[in-house]
Amino acid sequence: MISVLLTDKVISLPDFIAQVETSESGAVATFSGNVRSFDHDKEIVQLTYEIHPTTEKILDEVVRDVASRHDVISVAVAHRFGEIAIGESALIVAISAEHRGEAFRACSEMVDEIKARIPIWKHQVFTDGTDEWVNCA
Repeated sequence: MISVLLTDKVISLPDFIAQVETSESGAVATFSGNVRSFDHDKEIVQLTYEIHPTTEKILDEVVRDVASRHDVISVAVAHRFGEIAIGESALIVAISAEHRGEAFRACSEMVDEIKARIPIWKHQVFTDGTDEWVNCA
C-alpha cells in the first residue's frame, strides 16, 4: 500500500503510523519534518510553502520510485503547502517493513529524494523584518 498526500491541512504523525502498521510489519520507521522557530540564527514569525503545479505528480513518482527499491510493506507520505505554524509538521514519512534495517533505509532515502526532487519553495519571514526564499522541501 502506498499513500501520498499533498495538502494545506494539518498532518499528524500518529495518523500516518496507523496507515502503515500491519500484522506483517516488524518495524515502522518514521520522519516528521517540523517547522522550527529559527533559521540562520534568526527567529521566524511566518513560514509558507509554495508549490509548482507538478508537485503532486512528482511527489507521487518519487514515493513510488523509492518504495520500489526497498522491501517495504506500506508507505504513507504527506507534504504540506501554504502557511504552516511553528511546531507543525511540514513533511511526514511512515514506512513499514518486516525488519527495521529496511524500514530505516527506505525512510531515510525517501526523505532525501523528496527534498531533492519535488518542486517546492519555502518562504520564511523573520522577526527583524527580513525574509528569505529557499528552494527545498
